[in-house]
Amino acid sequence: MISKREDIRNVAIIAHVDHGKTTLVDALLRQNGVFRENQEVVERVMDSNDIERERGITILSKNTAISYKGHKINIVDTPGHADFGGEVERVLKMVDGVVLLVDAFEGPMPQTRFVLGRAMDLDLPVVVCVNKIDRDGARPQEVVDEVLELLLELGASDEQIDCPFVYASAREGVSSMDPDSLGTDMQPLLDTILDHIPCPTGDPDAPLQMLISTIDYNEYVGRIGVGKVSNGVIKVNQQVVLCNHHDESKMIRTKVSKLYEYNGLARVEVAEAGIGSIVAISGIPEIHIGDTVCAPEKVESIPFQKISEPTIAMYFMVNDSPLAGTEGKYVTSRHIRDRLYRELNTDVSLRVEDTETADCFKVSGRGELHLSVLIENMRREGFEFAVSKAEVLYKTDENGKRLEPMEKCYIDVQDEYTGAVIQKLTQRKGELLNMNPNGAGNTRLEFTIPSRGLIGYRNDFLTDTKGTGIMNTAFDGYGPYKGDLSYRPTGSIISCEKGEAITYGLFNAQERGTLFIGPGAKVYNGMVVGQSPKTEDVEINVCKTKKLTNTRSSGADDALHLTPPRIMSLEQCMDFIDTDELLEVTPQSLRIRKKILDPLLRKRASFKKG
Repeated sequence: MISKREDIRNVAIIAHVDHGKTTLVDALLRQNGVFRENQEVVERVMDSNDIERERGITILSKNTAISYKGHKINIVDTPGHADFGGEVERVLKMVDGVVLLVDAFEGPMPQTRFVLGRAMDLDLPVVVCVNKIDRDGARPQEVVDEVLELLLELGASDEQIDCPFVYASAREGVSSMDPDSLGTDMQPLLDTILDHIPCPTGDPDAPLQMLISTIDYNEYVGRIGVGKVSNGVIKVNQQVVLCNHHDESKMIRTKVSKLYEYNGLARVEVAEAGIGSIVAISGIPEIHIGDTVCAPEKVESIPFQKISEPTIAMYFMVNDSPLAGTEGKYVTSRHIRDRLYRELNTDVSLRVEDTETADCFKVSGRGELHLSVLIENMRREGFEFAVSKAEVLYKTDENGKRLEPMEKCYIDVQDEYTGAVIQKLTQRKGELLNMNPNGAGNTRLEFTIPSRGLIGYRNDFLTDTKGTGIMNTAFDGYGPYKGDLSYRPTGSIISCEKGEAITYGLFNAQERGTLFIGPGAKVYNGMVVGQSPKTEDVEINVCKTKKLTNTRSSGADDALHLTPPRIMSLEQCMDFIDTDELLEVTPQSLRIRKKILDPLLRKRASFKKG
């Protein structure tokens, strides 16, 4: 018999990037006694891995729980970037409602539409929290209207349109039901969650059913499956069967060795858990996202939507440059392959494929950021490898026509820079759909553009807008192929010698363009050491030393002044490399190189291609 679990609420916090999800969770944890009074707590405590903390973004969804007025509120903090949309899609199956966070100044953004659309598809009730009402330029009343328009566009039901609105400043830890009042604490938001998010339902007497929505990984206990108990009771040492809605052949008998519930930031061991509880199971190596944990007497899988397919791919390969193996700990194809396939344990949006050569692997993901996070994690773990230019994944329709992934691109930029942005994106096969000045010297531009048109554009965008522009993208399905485009109008400055870069050689080289290295850097034949303003590549000897002579003119020994080199981040290097180049990634260095190091073979290859 179906019954309600009145003492539990399961809620996900969803929003666009930087609208304050993780900061809001911080405030809820602080005000509900999760931290001691004298405990020093870092900001955005839920962003637990180094890359999340450094970049100020959430990559993996996280579970936590607080107690409020005799109820346990399980909270899932989700990512906001489109590249990690797979994380959002699957955790929504674990909750009974969502808190949609919207910035009081920016209003609904592209990713707001994406995550809210996913919640609508699952018919989840919504509590809207208008955050940052204390920031300059906040316009909460207008944002409420924009959210209601968005709900109507997405085909929300009457109950969803009649959702409650709460106004908050997550940074200050306050919320209110009145847009003109800041309030004193988070109680109004928590009361709204209790009143409007339904409690979980299920049959406590039925055989066990539990859908695994997230996989965690721990080196000590291995894979940890996280999900919500839909029916029955789960107990330690219980015999269970794993099955999967999309893989009918999967039928694995196993045992629950350890069971955990969430309390604050900790996982607490429990002996059993009933309907509505979000629990973690360890000790089952075969467990995967989308599996249903069932009682042996009734094996029935719970439907689970397929995660959106990857749109972009890169080749990861063994580093074969002259400096290979000098800086990395794990350098062989076996190490790289094992690490890439291990990533599939936790990243449901990633695809890894072996290629015809044993030293190269095709890795597909949801975007450049998605793949760059994997690359950065691997280099921090001591891996050394090379990666190719990102390329989009094409499809063909029933008539055999080529289709390519398209993006909706939303740009907020100062009026003076709109011309440069429109010109660049039009050259990259973008089409301007809308242009809305907001009256404060800013304009919002809306484009539809092929995904490949955005590869390598972010650096140009920051330069063209003097770092003031904001660009957001959202996947917009597949469209007809838009024709060829060149990724980079400039050439590369290439080293033609192996050795150490010398000041004298660099001084001569800097007249030919922008350098990426300084004196003392190790270089080799075929390594890219700078950017040439011309379209063709330039080969130069940066190891060249000044020849000593018997006669010296006055001023000959004056110090040579070098322009500081342009040091690029991982994303900037990924954007910069062209289709005939590779990025060499080691724990200590990022080097750009030509795929073919030998200049003669390189010329032959370019003639054949031409």
